[in-house]
Amino acid sequence: MSIRKLTALVLALPLVFAAPSKRQTPAICSTLAPVAQDLLENLFGGECGDSAHGALRLIFHDAIGISPVVGGGGADGSIITFNETELAFEANDGLDDVLADLGPFFLKHQAVISSGDFVQLAGALSLAACPGAPKVQFVAGRPPPLAPSPNFLVPEPFNTTDQILERFASVGFAPPEIIALLSSHSIAGADTVDPTIPGTPFDTTPSVYDTNIFIDVLLKGTLFPGTSGNQGEVETAVNGTLRLQSDFELARDPRTACTWQEFATNQPLMASQFAPAVFKLSLLGQNINDLTDCSELIPQPPALKDVPEFPPGQFLSDIQDSCPTARFPDLPTQPGPPLDVAPIPQADSDDEDS
Repeated sequence: MSIRKLTALVLALPLVFAAPSKRQTPAICSTLAPVAQDLLENLFGGECGDSAHGALRLIFHDAIGISPVVGGGGADGSIITFNETELAFEANDGLDDVLADLGPFFLKHQAVISSGDFVQLAGALSLAACPGAPKVQFVAGRPPPLAPSPNFLVPEPFNTTDQILERFASVGFAPPEIIALLSSHSIAGADTVDPTIPGTPFDTTPSVYDTNIFIDVLLKGTLFPGTSGNQGEVETAVNGTLRLQSDFELARDPRTACTWQEFATNQPLMASQFAPAVFKLSLLGQNINDLTDCSELIPQPPALKDVPEFPPGQFLSDIQDSCPTARFPDLPTQPGPPLDVAPIPQADSDDEDS
């Protein structure tokens, strides 16, 4: 099936949705078990690849759509139900491909799962094949969304640190929790910051949930992987990777730099802080007392023995030390020639010619 056909299918989703005819029962976890198995086997396929990255990104873009000032439903699945509206938001650029990938699975199971639960279930399951990732708690029972999210609630990579911290603070997130959420960039990539090079990883090798993102962003930038002058992008230190302006500035701001540095050398800490932060994100706009813990549906991701290292050819002298209370530690340098990281294979690449 072509990308165009899949996208058309997703954009038609609101036309075929049906509201659940009765309230979910305490047996909801058993009901959702086949959904989880289908996603694990037929969407993610045991790979920490593009489908997994997209599902994890969708958690954030759906859940952050809430504000005490302008409203919104938070983690309610509105990005699926009202996709025709929300995909037009500039900050959601590129999510049409994500929904084209996940949309058919939601259509298949929509009789037993709400769009809000589907987004969160897929996102939690997406980490199952990523070595080093934590197991994220999943709760079910979100009602159908009532309206689209308001625009301009998703932080952009060109936003200032003040703007990003204020946006998150408005929904109850402290600076260390924001940095914890950015651990997701360890297995993520950019499709639209520089549209000439889709699938470019963020300052890391995007198949392992490790500390590379936190080390590499502190290295002095020297190059662009594609074109220069793109909004929200600054120079990176590793060829083939893309550095977001927001990551660069958060890594060097005194309010967040020390947390960033802690994660750079402590993978277990990074994982342990990410899990509660992303679970907190999944509860935005929801009453936890109305939800059922179905975390048994989420497999434990494979373990990772992470040894923090500088990339080949990089040393402590290349680090832009930013934490005001602790020096960046000296680390070993990986052997070998300078890295040239390949783009992330796109989930729809096999269908482009069909």
